[in-house]
Amino acid sequence: MRVGITGHRGLSKEIEQQVRAMLAEQIATLDTRDLVGISCIADGPDAWWAQAVLDADGRIEVVVPAAQYRQDLPDWHHAEYDALLSSASDAHHTGMTESTSEAHQAGSEILVGLSDVVLAVWDGLPARAYGGTADVVAYAERVGVPVTVLWPDGATR
Repeated sequence: MRVGITGHRGLSKEIEQQVRAMLAEQIATLDTRDLVGISCIADGPDAWWAQAVLDADGRIEVVVPAAQYRQDLPDWHHAEYDALLSSASDAHHTGMTESTSEAHQAGSEILVGLSDVVLAVWDGLPARAYGGTADVVAYAERVGVPVTVLWPDGATR
């Protein structure tokens, strides 16, 4: 099973704990012998999912939206990003250089195309900018890839 992830960054510690528990629940329902997590490994749900898949003895494949993607992530996340990228069984690139909203959407479209199902850590609201979680969910639905939304009851961001 190939399971992609998209989700909001910058979540509070309380929401992070709840989302991590939801991701663990998802893994518990899967046969991890053939589990492949697909992720752009940004800080937040992307990285949490990738690490959870690895911890369950699954494999990860990373989508890199742009050559400059890593440098636009928070400095504190670089070591985790590097470790996850080096643990990936494959890396997919958009061929874009600048880490723009268009590159993020292009990366997400690759991610959706590689996935049997996409997990969306999503509050159900419209994207704040092009290429946001809502846009990825809409794209997945448009191309027929099932989406499982994970969001704690009553949580806001």
